Amino acid sequence: MTRTQILAALGVTGVLTAGVLGFTDNAIRANKVQYIDFDKVVTATTPVYNARLTDASDAGIKEYRIPIKNAVIEIADGVKYDGWTFGGTVPGPIIHVRQGDRVRVNVVNESNMPHSIDFHAAQIAANVAYRMILPKDSVAFEFVAREPGAFMVHCGTPPVTMHIMQGMYLPIIVDPRDGWGTKADKEFVIVQSEFYTKPTADSNVVQADWNAEQAKQASYVVFNGRASQYKEHPLKVAVGDRVRFYVVNAGPNFNSDFHLVGAIFDRVYPDGNPAHALEGVQTYPVPAGGGVVFEAVFNKDGSGEGLYPFVTHSFADAEKGAVGMVQVGTPKQFTTMSH
Repeated sequence: MTRTQILAALGVTGVLTAGVLGFTDNAIRANKVQYIDFDKVVTATTPVYNARLTDASDAGIKEYRIPIKNAVIEIADGVKYDGWTFGGTVPGPIIHVRQGDRVRVNVVNESNMPHSIDFHAAQIAANVAYRMILPKDSVAFEFVAREPGAFMVHCGTPPVTMHIMQGMYLPIIVDPRDGWGTKADKEFVIVQSEFYTKPTADSNVVQADWNAEQAKQASYVVFNGRASQYKEHPLKVAVGDRVRFYVVNAGPNFNSDFHLVGAIFDRVYPDGNPAHALEGVQTYPVPAGGGVVFEAVFNKDGSGEGLYPFVTHSFADAEKGAVGMVQVGTPKQFTTMSH
């Protein structure tokens, strides 16, 4: 609907006041639609999963087509795994909306077995939206993103653990209506998860190990689907940047004790309310199925130019791959780090 049509419907003519203009701007945004087909817009995973968060569009209605498909993924250097995915990658695509947006979802099962989808950001009856989707079938529903924060989306088909350990999860970021209260120069989304594997006849391919999962003996604990990928390819920021990390923990079993070596989090948002921000935090837990937002400032007179590992401070898990690096500026010396 155009501005003129909206004004006509409201019976507004002649000179417009700032208040009326503001109202119509909101009405226009509320009726603007953004459509993304994740079969066509696929997250880059080479050389690493693209963790950068792009700005949410100003459309008040956001529509997504999410295909479910099997895909061979790389969960560590040279280690292949037959995954079940949303959109062909693990994690699936990053969804970014604003508080108050209407989110429309069409999930299409292109695989050969039943699946489903569960949005932690939605307030909607499970029997309405999260029903089983048979092969070649689809489900469509919509919800209003009422609560801001970093949320998990996953397959909820029993056994849920199997579907999550196979890679069926993605993050949805819901910005607060009036923003986070600070201006971030860079934003990254980090999804922690676990893989439980055993060898196959092909030394480069592994398969799921259900018994290892039940015993909580993870083979790999990873950020964004692949062990240690951000050690070789750090997240790059500039000196002075305020960097915001949206950390979602897909599990299925372990907490993430998120920590940034050499820095202190300027602000941590345990939920989506900026008024609840904690300040000066060293480490903060993200439970399985949860999400927390972190900010760090890399000022010249503090945590300035250099390399800053980010890890889960449960170091048995970090040693299995849940470690990455933030590169601030262009450090002259790269040292070997044990993290």
